[in-house]
Amino acid sequence: MSWQPTPARVSEVLRPFPAQAMAATLNRGESFAPGDPLPPLWHWFHALPVYPLDQAGPDGHQALGHFLPPLPLPRRMWAGGQFTFHRPLRIGAEVTRTSVVTSVVEKAGRSGPIAFVTVAHRWRDADGPLITEAQDIVYRRADAPPGAVERAPAGETLSREMTADPVLLFRYSALTFNGHRIHYDRAFCATEGYDGLVVHGPLLATLLLDLLRVDGGALPQSFRFRAKAPITDGTPFTLCGRIDGAEAHLWVRRADGVLAMEGWAGL
Repeated sequence: MSWQPTPARVSEVLRPFPAQAMAATLNRGESFAPGDPLPPLWHWFHALPVYPLDQAGPDGHQALGHFLPPLPLPRRMWAGGQFTFHRPLRIGAEVTRTSVVTSVVEKAGRSGPIAFVTVAHRWRDADGPLITEAQDIVYRRADAPPGAVERAPAGETLSREMTADPVLLFRYSALTFNGHRIHYDRAFCATEGYDGLVVHGPLLATLLLDLLRVDGGALPQSFRFRAKAPITDGTPFTLCGRIDGAEAHLWVRRADGVLAMEGWAGL
C-alpha cells in the first residue's frame, strides 16, 4: 500500500450560521453572536474538509486513498471518539483543525476481516489549543453481519425521548458536509442491511452532550464515547444520563432496550 498518512489542515473564521441552524434543528431558541462559545461537539460544523464530487466513493464518502487509507473493506462507520476540551471555540474567532491518521490496525474478526483506523484532530486558535480529538473508524466487508447487541443500563437521572426523522438527518448531514448514503438513501441502506435511514453516530454523541448541558447544567472537560448499535429513522430512542460527582455517565437506549451508544464525560 503506497498510501501515506499526510496531515490535512483547514482554517476558518467561525460564523454564527451553523450554530443557529443546529439550534433551529433542535427547536431551540438559542442565538449566537461574536464572542459566544459553541456548545460541546458543535465544532463539527466548522473547518470541514471539502473534496470534489468526482472524488466521492460508492457510499458517498470521499473515496479511500485520499486522506483515509485504501483498505479493501468498503463499509466504514464512526465507532467512537475521545475529546479533551481545553477552551471553547467562540463565534468570530479564526480556528485551525489539523488532522492526521495515527493508526491503522487490521484484524481477523469473528465475522471476517475488520480494520480500525484512528484519526487525530487538533483544534487551535491564536491563543493555543482548543480541542484535542481522536476519531475511531471501523472498516468491514460489504456483507458483514450485524454485531452482537447488549442491553442498555437503567438508573438515569437525566432523560429525553426523541425520534429522528429524515429531515433531521438531512439537516445534520448538510451541516457536517456528510455525503454518506446511509443517512439519506433508503435503498442503499437496505443493501447494507439496515431497515431505515441510519442516525449519525456523531449526532447521537452531540445530543448526549446537549442533554448534559441543557438538562444537567454541566459542561464537559473531557468526553469519550463508543457506538454500540444503530438507530434508524422513525425509531424512538432515549438519551440518558447520570452525574456522579466529577463524571457523567451518558447513554442512548433504543425503544427495544438495546444500548445504541455509551459515553463518559469528565466535569
